[in-house]
Amino acid sequence: MSPKPITVDDYEEYARRSLRKSVYDYYRSGAEDQQTLADNVAAFSRYRLYPRVLRDVSATDLSTTILGQKISMPICVGSTAMQRMAHPDGETATARACRAVGTGMMLSSWATSSIEEVAEAAPDSLRWMQLYIYKDRNLTKSLVQRAERSGYKAIFLTVDTPYLGRRLADVRNKFQLPPHLRMKNFDTEELAFSSKQGYGEDSGLAVYVAQAIDPSINWNDIEWLRGITSLPIIVKGIVRADDAKEAVKRGVSAILVSNHGARQLDGVPATIDVLQEITEAVDGKVEVYLDGGIRKGTDVLKALALGARAVFVGRPALWGLAYQGEEGVKDVLNILMEEFRLAMSLAGCCSVSEIDKSLVRKSHFSSRL
Repeated sequence: MSPKPITVDDYEEYARRSLRKSVYDYYRSGAEDQQTLADNVAAFSRYRLYPRVLRDVSATDLSTTILGQKISMPICVGSTAMQRMAHPDGETATARACRAVGTGMMLSSWATSSIEEVAEAAPDSLRWMQLYIYKDRNLTKSLVQRAERSGYKAIFLTVDTPYLGRRLADVRNKFQLPPHLRMKNFDTEELAFSSKQGYGEDSGLAVYVAQAIDPSINWNDIEWLRGITSLPIIVKGIVRADDAKEAVKRGVSAILVSNHGARQLDGVPATIDVLQEITEAVDGKVEVYLDGGIRKGTDVLKALALGARAVFVGRPALWGLAYQGEEGVKDVLNILMEEFRLAMSLAGCCSVSEIDKSLVRKSHFSSRL
């Protein structure tokens, strides 16, 4: 029997060996030449930690809040689509795992479990809804209203996907959902990404996005969205300080610094490299979160030192899900939690409020991708 995984990378290796190739490739791959995919992870090594010493770290408190909601640690699960490809329980298992460790989960619009199924699986959990704006605005409105009725606490509006990035592995695999699965938030075969007509020679998801998602979205749509929900709106997909300032002007509640897991425009910066300029640009007016490349507890510490309130992990949760469903996701989250606890203690911090930019400096060497 293989030894139990002890790092996020160990769980990924298990997923690589066990998942169907087209599924692993879909979860793992980035856009085009995957420069940003590699850099999202590598960029963390360009930052060096400068720990404080002789601090009493015999007791540590990892808890924090997101928009007033308390979580056990500043590590949450971000939206990843079609989780039942990794495990039969899919998003419901992820929601239960997040509840068990006391953190929050963002549900993808493209989930293979419905908004309501996930809420019923973990009714007292902290859940947020990720949203794409569809060409059919009534459909988009219904997704938001269903999330609000089901107890989701915020809408994370994805703003970096007017079209789908070119993911070469998905093109080669002619990626589409396995026939027994569908995007459960939609009624028709076309919108559920289960068209019997197929998707030709391209990535099926790229065809789906071109058909269904509205590429004309603009800043005014934040005001439209605010007009149909009382939930806080977080913009997901900001990598520029000027866009962050505009989002604040438009009244968003928070910003998620994200390059969509390096799956949209290749060659954009790693998220950790733009985090500090964005936190400085918003100047405390809204909370700022980060996703992209988080694989270790020290990554979390560096992100918080550079101004993030919390981080979101996507692929690591999928690798845990592929390993052992709910228990696997819990394992991955607990590994990251304990790695972060150790990193925080060794840096001389008893609580997340003691983490500041004095703990980290950017190194002058250039990491090789």
